[in-house]
Amino acid sequence: MSGHSKWSTIKRKKGKADEQRGRIFTKLIREITIASREGGGDIESNPRLRAAVQTAKGNNMPAANIERAIQKGTGELPGTVYEEVSYEGYGPGGVAFLIETVTDNRNRTTADIRHLLVKSGGNMGELGSVAWIFDTRGLVVVEKGDRSEDEVMMIALDAGADDLTDAGDSWEITTPYAEVGAVAEALRAKGIEPASAEVAKIPKSTVQLDRTAAAAVIRLVDNLEELDDVQRVSANFDIPDEILEELGSD
Repeated sequence: MSGHSKWSTIKRKKGKADEQRGRIFTKLIREITIASREGGGDIESNPRLRAAVQTAKGNNMPAANIERAIQKGTGELPGTVYEEVSYEGYGPGGVAFLIETVTDNRNRTTADIRHLLVKSGGNMGELGSVAWIFDTRGLVVVEKGDRSEDEVMMIALDAGADDLTDAGDSWEITTPYAEVGAVAEALRAKGIEPASAEVAKIPKSTVQLDRTAAAAVIRLVDNLEELDDVQRVSANFDIPDEILEELGSD
């Protein structure tokens, strides 16, 4: 697993996740709206919408918010017209970045992302230059507590997960992308609250970074994720735990 998920765990410990809950809901609403616009509002016949709704539920989004987002996508309610644009490029240390956005102004979004990549010492890449490095999967993170690995694994596998790995202070559960919400809900039903549940781009290979490059990459990830148009930032960096912990204490 890349260092991105480990950095997300450290941010949760620092309390940053709570500060960003409103931004997370905004991104989820945009995904639901796009999915229902592209494939219709029937959750059962629209796999992308089903995955988006399950992810939203896994992050405790109110049902009313989900329903409004679907209705905006199908045109039953008025709403902003968005388009999906993905950007590819490289950051410090040769780390590959795949940046997925939903925007109502492509020129603005392109300029913002190009600025941050270049400012970090990286560059924008051509379409297809790094996308092949990533697989689309569901990712559920469960912080370690009183539950054993076997118990968490059994619940997850029964709900449709593919695998569970030890990520130090947490368990990382990978799933088919359409099952991420179902796995999160199954864990919650057994009294296990996931730290996060999302559709993720999992790198097939990673680049290990030293402290200097790691600090620059983490800064770039944080800056990209703060852009309202950015839905998901995927990168194939791997950072030793001790460096991540040191950066997280800054």
